[in-house]
Amino acid sequence: MRVLYLAPLKPPDHPVPSGERTMALLFQKLLGRLGYEVELASRLRSLTLAPSIAAWADLRAAARGEVECIVARQAGLGPIACVFTYHVYYKAPDLIGPALAEALGVPYVIAEASRAPKRASGPYAEGHRLSEAAIARADLVLTPTRHDREMLEALRPPHQRLVDLRPFLDLSEWPSAGSSRTVSTRRDIRLVTVAMMRAGDKLASYRQLAETLGCLAEQLWQLTVIGDGPARGEVEALFSRFGERVRFMGAVSERAVLSRLLADADLFVWPGVNEAFGAVYLEAQAHGLPCVAAGYGGIPDVIRDGETGQLSPPGDIAALAANLDGLIEDAAGRAAMAAAAFRFVASERDLAAASAIVGQAFAEAGILAPVPPPGVPS
Repeated sequence: MRVLYLAPLKPPDHPVPSGERTMALLFQKLLGRLGYEVELASRLRSLTLAPSIAAWADLRAAARGEVECIVARQAGLGPIACVFTYHVYYKAPDLIGPALAEALGVPYVIAEASRAPKRASGPYAEGHRLSEAAIARADLVLTPTRHDREMLEALRPPHQRLVDLRPFLDLSEWPSAGSSRTVSTRRDIRLVTVAMMRAGDKLASYRQLAETLGCLAEQLWQLTVIGDGPARGEVEALFSRFGERVRFMGAVSERAVLSRLLADADLFVWPGVNEAFGAVYLEAQAHGLPCVAAGYGGIPDVIRDGETGQLSPPGDIAALAANLDGLIEDAAGRAAMAAAAFRFVASERDLAAASAIVGQAFAEAGILAPVPPPGVPS
């Protein structure tokens, strides 16, 4: 039993690492864990950062060609359970999934769909229209955050099922993950952050982080920055006043190396400006790292405020600095949060828990199981 898989924002085999690619890979793995044969049906990216009528027209034409090719190559292959798309929103609508599911007569599933009515006018009006059409067509939508769920529920068509599936990871991919860590009682606390370096929200987060650390100049912290990108020069300039207290590691592609860097730190800090949720916060907590962040978007769905980390109001640098300062000073509090952070991920946000939720959601939506029950013909 096969699943035709799509990731219009960034396919799981894209060469550039990111949180988006991480989640695309995780959903691919989750479907395989459920017993399905997962076929990446298309690598066409619909991400449009410079929208225009011509750009959308070209993408729609390319998508129609992709649908025709995908349908043609299904002849003689095994049965299809569904078309499954990861992440649909106004900048990256799914131009293939709805038509493909219709042509094949199978259910259409979206994991992480975001409705944004304010984009109905303006430069992304066409992207909004296309994403709304895809979301409305979906038979099942898996929602990662409460923020997304509210809008999806308000505009849900009668045939559609909504199921909460909070962000998750696969602990087995992280060799240094675990709760057996020694919480430092030293004053020179080791901070770590992991993020791409590009203009927009990422650069804004780095700017907030630099401002926050500037409020804590008297503390004996050290910061390791893991990440790279076109804005690296600007990022390094933001932190130049801190000298050797800030160490830039560049991009780290080897999972074992990144895992060790996280395990060697004491606190994870990243403001997270306009993050959808931030898979990196789960990765940090899997290594017993309390997280200090702001409450943007879906971040409250991946950090338990006061239990596994500290959240401040978005844009409030003084509050962010106070939370970080408080945890630097409180070794016992860090130890309690470190243990709670790993428990949270291991018990609720590991791949096994996510797979169980999706398996049940598929069954309730009438999506064919990978192996028919005894006595039922395949």
